[in-house]
Amino acid sequence: MAQENDQSYLIENLPFTSHMVIGQKARIGLVVLATDYTVEHEFRQIITTPGVDVFAARIANDVTITPETLAAMGPRITETASIILPDDRLDVLAYGCTSASMVMGEEAVHGYLRAAKPMAALTTPITAAFAAFRSMGAKRIAVLTPYRRDVNAIVYRYITDHGFEVPVFGSFNEDQDPVVASIDAESLTQAIETIKHKAQKDGQDIDMVFVSCTSIRLAEHVAKIEADIGLPVTSSNHAMAWHCLRLAGINTPMPHLGQLYSRGI
Repeated sequence: MAQENDQSYLIENLPFTSHMVIGQKARIGLVVLATDYTVEHEFRQIITTPGVDVFAARIANDVTITPETLAAMGPRITETASIILPDDRLDVLAYGCTSASMVMGEEAVHGYLRAAKPMAALTTPITAAFAAFRSMGAKRIAVLTPYRRDVNAIVYRYITDHGFEVPVFGSFNEDQDPVVASIDAESLTQAIETIKHKAQKDGQDIDMVFVSCTSIRLAEHVAKIEADIGLPVTSSNHAMAWHCLRLAGINTPMPHLGQLYSRGI
């Protein structure tokens, strides 16, 4: 065995060439709730373009979703976002909690994100949803959430305060993130059909359906649901992934993901 000071076995400074492949076209940063099972899974399903990559970091949060636990995340957003590719560029940075973005307000959330990555384009699920509504020319939005009543009141007020109408609003009234992540496609489809029929019964027109919460698993079913109900549909992850791609300059149509994915911002 070589002695400790014998360097004859060590070959250093070997020549190499390099070619950036990962994140070559676009780098998307994603702040994910520690309790979230779904958002990374759906982003992997949607963002499949070679050279477009997602880099995530998890933020500590409470498993029970209340206005208080949502607001408590605010001071941790910058620190969490800062550990995504530190001292390197991101093209887009997203914060993955819909209800918290409305509790704190998009301006506050964007401020936390900007402090970590000042050059990145910024989004949240509700920022993306509003961009989706505008892109689809939708004004009257049917909303479905998993949230309890006090969180739903914030969601309703936030959406309507931003110039959209909510003729019908449905909820599963579930405040545990792991339970929300397990809600199956059949239940979601039935709930969407229920709120659509309620709006029709009341003589209320709706332009689009929005399913709020990044824990909801819906993205792969959007196109089929749209075909079944005859309306455009989006969800938190579905809208946010689309918005991230568009903000990063990736405009390739993906009609298998629903009507929104053939639109720009």
